[in-house]
Formats: sequence, C-alpha cells, structure tokens
Amino acid sequence: MNNVMIKEGTYKIRGKDVDLAGMVFPLVDEFKVGAAGGYVTVDGRGVAGFPDRNIKIRVSSADSYEATSAIAEAREETDDEIIERLRERFDMLEDMTRAAKKGDVRAMIVSGPPGVGKSFGVEKVLGKHDLLADIAGDEKLKKYEVVKGAMSPIGLYCKLYKMADKDNVLVFDDCDSIFQDELSLNILKAALDSKKTRRIHWNTDSFKLRNEGVPDSFEFKGSAIFITNLKFDKAKGKIREHLMALESRCHYMDLTIDTEREIMLRIKQITNDGMLNEYKFADEVVQEIIDFVDINKKRLRELSLRTVLKVADLAKAFPKRWEAMAENTVMKR
Repeated sequence: MNNVMIKEGTYKIRGKDVDLAGMVFPLVDEFKVGAAGGYVTVDGRGVAGFPDRNIKIRVSSADSYEATSAIAEAREETDDEIIERLRERFDMLEDMTRAAKKGDVRAMIVSGPPGVGKSFGVEKVLGKHDLLADIAGDEKLKKYEVVKGAMSPIGLYCKLYKMADKDNVLVFDDCDSIFQDELSLNILKAALDSKKTRRIHWNTDSFKLRNEGVPDSFEFKGSAIFITNLKFDKAKGKIREHLMALESRCHYMDLTIDTEREIMLRIKQITNDGMLNEYKFADEVVQEIIDFVDINKKRLRELSLRTVLKVADLAKAFPKRWEAMAENTVMKR
C-alpha cells in the first residue's frame, strides 16, 4: 500500500475539523467527490487519535495530496482530545445501558481498568428507572440487580431465573469467576443466544432448585451487562475460546483507558465535573487534591477515582495534615 502526504485537508475529530497538512497516511483509494464534497480514503489504523479503520479526509482535489516514501507517523492526541474521547465513550456507555434496559440490547461487556467509573455510569442510568421501587421502598419492584464477587454455576442459574422477565437487567460487576467456569459460560451462552427464544436448562437434580422453587428450564427475556477489568482479546488458552463465544453474543465496549496518562486525565475530568462537590471544599483544596494524586501517581497503591475519594476523606477529616496522612495510607512505602 502506497503512502500519501496531505498537502491540504481536514478530518473531523471529536466534532472539530482538524488540519492534517503534512501528515502521512497509507492510501486506500484515490480522490473522489461525494455528496459532502471531495475526499481521499486512507487507512487510519496505527495513527493515534484516528479511528481503527479506513477514513475519508476532506480535500479539494487530487492535487491536495501527493505520493511519498515517508512512513506514516503516529499523531499524538492532545489532553483535550483524550478527555473528549473518554467523555464520548462514557456517554455511549450510558446510551447502551438505556438500550439494555429497553431490551433493544440483550447483552453488553464493558472493559476498562479499575476505579474509572464503569459501574457508576451503568448504575446511574438503571437507578433512574427504579425510582418507583425506591419511593415504594420495595426491593421486589426493582428491575435490575448488581451481582459482585464469586458465583457458582447453580447460583448463576437461579439469579438468571429471578431476573428472567423482559425489561430486567442483571449487572455482573467484577464477577469474573463466571468467565473462568465452563458450566457458567455455557449457561450464559444459552441466556444470551441470538435466537428469538432463549431457553436455559439445568439437567442435574438439585436440592437448591427444589428448595427455592426454581424450574429445571425457563426462558430468559432479560438483559445482562458485564463490567470487567479483563481484556477479552488478551485471554489465552481454552478460556479464550469460551470468552470469544460469549463476546460474539454481546456488544463489547472497550473504554480505551489503557495508559497512566489516560487514567489521570479521566480523574481530572470527573473531579472537575463535580465529583467532590459534596465535600464543600474551596476550589484551591480540590486543586491541591488533584495535584497530589498527579504528582504522586507512580507511587500510589492504585491510580483511580477511588483513591481521589480516599484523599478527599482525609482532607475533610484532617484539613491541616491530610497530605502526610495520605502519604502513609494511599502510597507505597
């Protein structure tokens, strides 16, 4: 594939036209004119800040670019572009959660590092739909449930039965043990199958099922959301085959937070959006907390929003010496 250098041309990134003059891309297709004007098609993969696919760069004519022997170099995203990308991803996560609540999306896997707000976005959307249950004070009216920690295959079967009705959403939050168990994965594959009718069977006699009044087969009409720190595409061995089979039944959303820089920018975004408002700190105190986390990020036990909240708790309890307290509680020695 030949490379071309853009002499004059733009591409819309996060809603803004970005000047690409001087940038080099692998050429996919020559100049064409479409409904929106002239464009040249290039490969955006491997160039930071561009989609992992072929893209159309807006140009005025075939003279707007030229063949070159130069190698395409990665364009580094600015901090603002990363923040906007992450904001866009988390907005999509909330939109997909709403679709799961409606039943338009039957299953979704959300992958990202710990402590960046994966669970918060999902539960915020689902919680709004359960205001009636909250007002009535009746947990039985709730149409979603969050499952955390270890779960056995039969426990999974019973939980799916409880949430089998349409409009119900079962959220597995860091419940990764079900991904390691072959029987659990087979149950999930049946529950999330692409067939119109999703029937799950338990073909072994069980006192637990008899005791709880759970039938040995039922139709699952609900939706499921899996929140995990796992990268499915990096799994190895036999489990990889099962994870791929589960992924094929789900929408897979990678929040694209993979580096220390991206995690820190996510922390700054959420903190500046008001995460610490309830503490009623002065603006300079909030900035001091952000600066403390940023300066010491390589020594923290965990770079996450949870750590920010821990530091904020210390700043509230010990306004005169919270930094010394934080050095001894959230940092590695």
